[in-house]
Amino acid sequence: MVRSGFNRYLQFSVFLLLASCLDAKAEKVGVYSGRHYNSDKELYKLFTKRTGISVNLLEAKDDALIERLKAEGKKSSADVLVLVDAARLDRAANLGLFRAVKSPQLLQQVPNTYRDSRGRWFGLTRRVRAIIVNPKFVSPNSIRSYSDLANSNLKGKLCLRNRKSVYNQSLVADQLVSRGAAATTNWIKAMVANLAQPVFSSDTALIRAVAKGQCGAALVNTYYVARMTSGESGKEDQLLTKNIDLIMPIPAHVNISGAGVTSSARNPEAAQKLIEFLASPTGGKGYAEANNEYPLKGYGGNPWLKRFGAFKSSGVSAETLGANNKRAVQLMVNNDWK
Repeated sequence: MVRSGFNRYLQFSVFLLLASCLDAKAEKVGVYSGRHYNSDKELYKLFTKRTGISVNLLEAKDDALIERLKAEGKKSSADVLVLVDAARLDRAANLGLFRAVKSPQLLQQVPNTYRDSRGRWFGLTRRVRAIIVNPKFVSPNSIRSYSDLANSNLKGKLCLRNRKSVYNQSLVADQLVSRGAAATTNWIKAMVANLAQPVFSSDTALIRAVAKGQCGAALVNTYYVARMTSGESGKEDQLLTKNIDLIMPIPAHVNISGAGVTSSARNPEAAQKLIEFLASPTGGKGYAEANNEYPLKGYGGNPWLKRFGAFKSSGVSAETLGANNKRAVQLMVNNDWK
C-alpha cells in the first residue's frame, strides 16, 4: 500500500512537472494597441486558435502607449505596438521603439506606400479623409477636391477639427508634399477665413453639426460616417446622416493604422507572426471591417464604404506623411489653424 501510494505520488509529480514545462513553453505575445474594438479581440482569438500563441492585450491612446513604452524600456512586456496614424508610427520608429524585421510575407501583403522602408512598421488598414456637405447649404457639385474648401462661396459655412488632430496634420502633410508650401499656406489661410464657428474636437461632432445645418461642409474620416450610417452609434446619428453627402476628393489623402515589432520584444518571432496574420487577406479583412476602414488592397466588402464609391489616392506614402508631420503642424500654427 505504501509503495502503491508512493507510485501515485511520483506519477502525479511527473504530471505536474510536465504540465509546468508545457506551460513554460507556451508562446505568448504582448500587444500594446491604440485600437479598441471587440472585433480586434476576436481576431486575436482566431490567431491563437491557429497558432497556439496567446495574446496579452493592453489598449490605450497612441500617445500614452508611446510614452509608456519609452518609460518601460527593455522591461516592457510589449512585443507588438499598434498605432493609428502614419505620423505616430514614424514618431515611434524615430524613438527607437521598433526593431526592423525581414518578412517576405509582409513585403508581399503590404504595398510599399503603406510600410516603412526600413521594415520597422507595416500598415494594416487604410483611412481616407473625405469631405461631407449638407446639400441644403452647400452644393455637392461645387466640391471636387480639398482645394475647393478654400473657395469664397464657403465663407461662414466650413467647419474643421482642431490642429491637434493627427488626421488633419497628416492631411496637411499630404498637401505639402503634393502641392508645395506656398499653395498649402494659402489653402489653410482661406479655410480658416471660411470657418462658420470655432474648431471642433472630434469628427463625430463635426458630422452632427453638418447634418444639423450648423455647418455646410467639413473634413472627416470615412469610417466615422460609416459608423453613424450603419447605426453603430445609435438611431439618432443614423437618421442624421441622411442629411449629408460624402464627397471623395480627387485625389484623396490616405492614412493608415499599422504595427511593428517592439525593440524590447521578448518574443519577436511570435510578434512577427501576429503582424503577418493581421496583414493577411484573412486577418486584414477583419481588422479593417472592425472599424469600417479599407483593407490594404481593394475596397473590401463593407456595404457602407461601397456607398461612398471608389477613390484615387494622392500617392503620398505613409512614411513621407510621418516625415513631414512637424512641417505640417508648424504651417497650421503659423496660419491660425487652432
